[in-house]
Amino acid sequence: MSLATEEAKDNVVRVGHRMAQSRLVVGSWGNISTLVKKDKLVIITPSAVNCDNLHAHALITVDLEGNVVEGNLKPSTELKLHLAVYKSRPDVNAIVHTHSTYGCAMAVSRQALPPILEDMAQLVGGPVPVAEYAPAGTAELAENCSHALGKLNAVFLANHGVIGVGRELEEAFQVCQIVERTAKVYILSGILGTPHVLTPEDVKSHHNYYLTCYRRPTNKNK
Repeated sequence: MSLATEEAKDNVVRVGHRMAQSRLVVGSWGNISTLVKKDKLVIITPSAVNCDNLHAHALITVDLEGNVVEGNLKPSTELKLHLAVYKSRPDVNAIVHTHSTYGCAMAVSRQALPPILEDMAQLVGGPVPVAEYAPAGTAELAENCSHALGKLNAVFLANHGVIGVGRELEEAFQVCQIVERTAKVYILSGILGTPHVLTPEDVKSHHNYYLTCYRRPTNKNK
């Protein structure tokens, strides 16, 4: 394996530990992957391994068709979903899937999350839509997710959880953090009154600023 692939594994482990510490997942539910473009390989977390116990030797390396290249454990049940997103979004190099409390509340109610906060507009680029329901691990769910995600950076899986994508793992993880925080604010603000949504023009301006000025991640895995 190349140095880029080994570094990618370390990044997945770090994000897995942070995801558990942030309480965005419970136990082994949720998954992470990163695309190593130069090697045409995907590093993905295994099935049934707690995120807080994750280590590099537990990770699975697959090619872009899902064939296992390295690893002794079973890949995440959402491997099809991860591969479908990578194939439909050439700009995406990392995917984080969480089962966070407020994100799941939105997913269960099957309500899209409107862009009500500036940091959400910057990172997500618009509302967080809801992908149509399909059982976990199925090709149907993978297709529904890719379709609903479109050019955005987050999507709710109906009755399931949250998907965040990014140009690198740190960005994908931040997307999930921001979506969870925004979902909480949205639900609480609804108790107080009517949440006010940013205009499409403001959302576009904030997102473009983020992409061009605020942060330009350097992806060593390209």
